[in-house]
Amino acid sequence: MPIRIGANPIGWSNDDLQEIGGDTPLETCLAEAREAGFEGMELGHKFPREPQALKAALAPFGMACISGWYSAELLKRDADAEMRHLRPHLDLLKAMGSSVLVFAETSNAIHGDRSKPLSQRPVMKPGDWAEFGRRITEVAERTFAEGVRLVYHHHIGTIVESADDIDAFMAATGEAAHLLLDTGHATWGGADPAALARKYRARISHVHAKDVRRAVMEQARREDWSFLDAVLGQGSALGVYTVPGDGMVDYPAVFRELKGYSGWIVVEAEQDPKKAHPLTYAKKGVAHLKQSLTEAGLS
Repeated sequence: MPIRIGANPIGWSNDDLQEIGGDTPLETCLAEAREAGFEGMELGHKFPREPQALKAALAPFGMACISGWYSAELLKRDADAEMRHLRPHLDLLKAMGSSVLVFAETSNAIHGDRSKPLSQRPVMKPGDWAEFGRRITEVAERTFAEGVRLVYHHHIGTIVESADDIDAFMAATGEAAHLLLDTGHATWGGADPAALARKYRARISHVHAKDVRRAVMEQARREDWSFLDAVLGQGSALGVYTVPGDGMVDYPAVFRELKGYSGWIVVEAEQDPKKAHPLTYAKKGVAHLKQSLTEAGLS
């Protein structure tokens, strides 16, 4: 599979705070995504969850179903129980021809809670990584046996946030479990996305491309904001995340470390659409990704 550029609908409609962009019809999101040059979409809360209905929604816009977020609770349940909870989502992805499963542990995550500053995010005890990694690996082996690769989404406000967390996760998991490299979450979490790409190239099977506004990130750290407050921004100000080319991430440097990568690069720049016009930003993100891929020799 060659590199394809897709989108997550979170630039049009927020999933954690569904009133943000809540009045934007799914059809508007899909039409603007196509106009911006995207070839596929990840799922959001406005998408149908039955294969035929989902195909009918995507088909008029020529959009592939890339994948969709899954909230895991493997700190609380074993792999068998997780597979039972995962089954409807996994079956939908299989029916849609999706090759990757976006997977994140959320049983103790705080990124969806505006009342909790990021200083309160969960931190894994060193002795707990081995069992967590074993459970993740078992689920990953089972989904891969069905043709869908588990790609773990490191995420601000969760147990896999920092460079050390990512290293611990990768060390604790087996070959079946791959990494979703998210340039925005890596940067905000204090990791260098290019260094992560270089270190874990063989186990990176999905990429989320969001950029970071340095000044907002630094203020959020300094004043200990919640994740959602940082994403939405204060007052009329823009939030911490934006599209590639509008922040501090060096995308050519990241892509130079992903030689031979094939699969999706997904723009997932969650912003308040009333502050950041989705189509305008989407076009800017696609243009910058294409330029960066060319500079890195991946186009």
